[in-house]
Amino acid sequence: MQHHAPTLRSRADRYFDSLLRRVQPGPDGLARIGARQIYIVPTRAGFLYGAVMLVMLLGSLNYQNNLGLLLTFFLASVGLIAMHHAWFNLLGLVVQARGGSPIFAGEQARFEVSVRAAGGRARSDIRARKHDDQPAPIYIAADDQAVIVLTVPTLQRGWQRLTDVRVETRHPLGLFMAWTYVATDAKTLVFPQPAPHAPEPGQDAGDSARPQHTRHEGADEYLGARGYRPGDSIRHIDWKAYARERGLVVKQYGGEHGQAVWIDWAQLAASDPELRLSLLTRQVLDVSASATRFGLRLPDGVEGLAQGTAHTERCLTRLALFGFG
Repeated sequence: MQHHAPTLRSRADRYFDSLLRRVQPGPDGLARIGARQIYIVPTRAGFLYGAVMLVMLLGSLNYQNNLGLLLTFFLASVGLIAMHHAWFNLLGLVVQARGGSPIFAGEQARFEVSVRAAGGRARSDIRARKHDDQPAPIYIAADDQAVIVLTVPTLQRGWQRLTDVRVETRHPLGLFMAWTYVATDAKTLVFPQPAPHAPEPGQDAGDSARPQHTRHEGADEYLGARGYRPGDSIRHIDWKAYARERGLVVKQYGGEHGQAVWIDWAQLAASDPELRLSLLTRQVLDVSASATRFGLRLPDGVEGLAQGTAHTERCLTRLALFGFG
């Protein structure tokens, strides 16, 4: 029986989840919360408030206390008004979710959820969350917007999608909680988790057994200077310029363009495809940090020789989406 319990519960969760009305984004990517998509229930304080009113009602009827009945009905009307304002606080909000920068598996994926208070009304105690996190409430001025950052843990490479966001409020008295689910198509790319260490790339991976370090004519020619970037060789730093307080400047020579390395799927002996991708990711990061031209060979295609941040991101993207079509 213990083996079937999680399955039955997950099926029940999926069934009830399918019954929920989600706010779908329009053609412009904006989701507008409507009247029939808001749910509302009493909070713990709301249940306690109702229990106190019930006791007051019974006591007032029992002792025929008109003043007690008046106070009871007055508190009941306050509760009803609070319920209406909780619902009205979400009505008309405009929500849009966007994915963040690419990350590596095991890190937290970041999503930005912008919430705009349309309709010329300010909104108080607005919360946007995913899963069981407890975000701080925010205030949004009339016709203004606020950006809420949500983080989602990642376990594997590929696209990390934010399928829906829960937007809720307990305004104004905390007696009722109104909430709705906003469907999103936001996604963040997750690169494979880099291995701690990897074999030196280029061995038996190209036309020669070692990475090519051939020098073309004029390889020692001074090409100019540029700002320092992480991974640049210390030997190329212009220390005289640094002494003149011009900052870290790197000298460029023609010889830097004579190196080429191939990072090849076929040259790794690991049988697990995910382990291979992890090793290839480490090789891409190591070679990219050395400012060397490199290419990537995978069973589903080749990324030609190049260097730079854009080339590194293209290679990491290929590794992240390898096998996903």
